Amino acid sequence: MEIDALFARTLEGDYDGDEPWEAVHSLRRIGTLEVFEHAASWIKSSQPLERARGLDVIAQLGRTADHPANSFPQQSYELVSRALDEEREFLPRCSAIAALGHLDDPRAVPLIAPFHSDPSAEIRYIVACALGSFPNDPLSIKTLTAMTEDADEDVRDWATFGVGVLGDGDSPELRDSLFRRLSDSYLEAREEAIVGLAKRHDVRVLPVLIDLLSRPRVGVRPVEAACLLLGIDDEPKEWSEEDYADALRQRFGL
Repeated sequence: MEIDALFARTLEGDYDGDEPWEAVHSLRRIGTLEVFEHAASWIKSSQPLERARGLDVIAQLGRTADHPANSFPQQSYELVSRALDEEREFLPRCSAIAALGHLDDPRAVPLIAPFHSDPSAEIRYIVACALGSFPNDPLSIKTLTAMTEDADEDVRDWATFGVGVLGDGDSPELRDSLFRRLSDSYLEAREEAIVGLAKRHDVRVLPVLIDLLSRPRVGVRPVEAACLLLGIDDEPKEWSEEDYADALRQRFGL
């Protein structure tokens, strides 16, 4: 049977390999009750890899570009939240946290947030990504703001993106956390912070932003930030990065 064969393929090779993940994606696209029940049975397996794969499948079951909602969302949330509470193995714990982010149920936030200080940077990274699905939840904002100070650069980057770019929250503490990221050693985190501050019209970002716009090979984030500060909805096609810098100087009297 096709479904049984696909589930078997999810266990082959490396966990992060293309072939097992292609099987996971195929099962998600099928998205039937049969797939759900098979994945649910694996979540209760004695084998950590089977538990992880069951969670991976259920995380986005039935979700496609034409059908953006998960199939069986309530049943899936109950299964995954229980699994996270009971799970002690690393791999299925990662899968459970990621799945809770994909299921879009705000009840997941207090289940995910306690793992923000986990010793594993990989788990903290998954936490930052998962909480990014709830960027305006108060606990998510608080947790992501704290995670912008994480020792791991990828965690800082995703936490800054979640709270600063995806979220609409605003407070002196949040702005200050973004401001500190302007001197981050990781360029991606710096650029997410620039957009986050620009989104909140915090003019402290201007010196760093104008400096970036005046350099060669400017990324998309500084231009996005400039548009936010200038109130431009559509980027003028004829503008160079220096045009944005000049417009900012003129607008803000620099």
